[in-house]
Amino acid sequence: MPQKTVYVGMSADLLHHGHLNILKVAAELGEVTVGLLTDQAIACYKRLPYLTFDERRAIVESIKGVTRVVEQTTLDYAPNLERLRPDFVVHGSDWKHGPQQATRAKVIQTISAWGGQLVEPEYTANISSTRLNAALRSVGTTPDIRMRKLRRLLGAKKIVRAMEAHNGISALLVEHTRVDTDKGPEEFDALWLSSLTDSTAKGRPDIEFVDRTSRAHTMNDILEVTTKPIIYDGDTGGPVEHFRYLVRTLERLGISAVIIEDKTGMKRNSLFGTDVAQHQEPIPIFAEKIRQGKLACVTPDFMIIARIESLILGHSVDHAMERADAFVEAGADGVMIHSRGSDGWDVAEFCTAFRAKHPHVPLVAVPTSYSHMTEDELASMGINIVIYANHLLRTAYPAMKRTAETILRHRRALEAEPDCLSIKEVLALIPGNDS
Repeated sequence: MPQKTVYVGMSADLLHHGHLNILKVAAELGEVTVGLLTDQAIACYKRLPYLTFDERRAIVESIKGVTRVVEQTTLDYAPNLERLRPDFVVHGSDWKHGPQQATRAKVIQTISAWGGQLVEPEYTANISSTRLNAALRSVGTTPDIRMRKLRRLLGAKKIVRAMEAHNGISALLVEHTRVDTDKGPEEFDALWLSSLTDSTAKGRPDIEFVDRTSRAHTMNDILEVTTKPIIYDGDTGGPVEHFRYLVRTLERLGISAVIIEDKTGMKRNSLFGTDVAQHQEPIPIFAEKIRQGKLACVTPDFMIIARIESLILGHSVDHAMERADAFVEAGADGVMIHSRGSDGWDVAEFCTAFRAKHPHVPLVAVPTSYSHMTEDELASMGINIVIYANHLLRTAYPAMKRTAETILRHRRALEAEPDCLSIKEVLALIPGNDS
């Protein structure tokens, strides 16, 4: 009599004894095939796994009782089940309730077509992947793990969401803020270290007056309290010789990417557009800066992204495309197209032209002026990374101003208290305050 076949779907990012118990039960029923969820399948409903698919596959293949490992590319088990037609599907009893109920129902319906059986061992008590993830995050990360995560996210998600941070407390907000929606949990994927918000938080103009040593202090504060990948605003990148050193420094620290803009002369914020004098660097000079930056890279993980200012300065999409083509040829790992147009149609037009020639090069958008556009709309245009470039700082200042005015008006703090966190809550924000 042929041996019975068993299917077990799992992520296998943080394995614990609960997972091993499931596999033991499965092995007692027959020949075990593990459907290992890909990064893409996992990232559609929760954070990207710490380990890559290949790393997770190697671990699961080495577990006693596992016959083979196959890819499960969606949360839906049905495609693999219909192909393999197993006699049993084994899953812990925890999915009888909560968001996985629909997946469970689909499994039962699918395997009933050939008389398959669902086996549900009792959920292992006192173990939680969520708690393990929280504990692991509290330990921190390493530069190489953090740096390579942005490329992994680009491969796994329809669109990568980055939020600006300008100090440790704003970085903690980006790291930990999470909301539940009808599409599942949502959180930010990466941090954007903006020169505008860093200089503004220091009370300095956004003209590259805040030097790299000062910006490095801010960056270090943020690195200390976060684990998510970081995209660094490199302004113009400076002279070629300086840019090579900047690349080496950022790469050593575990920054995932630097974005440099194709302007020359004194830095003026792009959203001034043609209201102030701004000039783009000649294509050959900026392309050589990118080329030299790539030569300075030690690993293939660090990304140099070219920011194109053509639309900001009133030039055509063709003008922007000429630059984009040259910068991609020079080795740019991605292109950021910037615009201050309120409708975003020039960005959409550029995306169409760019995708026709460069279907796999990441595109970055900063929808500050066309904020009505949703992430789904941006993704449909071909955008891979959306950066919310200054919103935490812009909301913090009005709140602080309102509190200051309330205290002045009433000559005491009582009326301001409803807008304030308690001291206990403030202390709870920072890990280690309770030790």
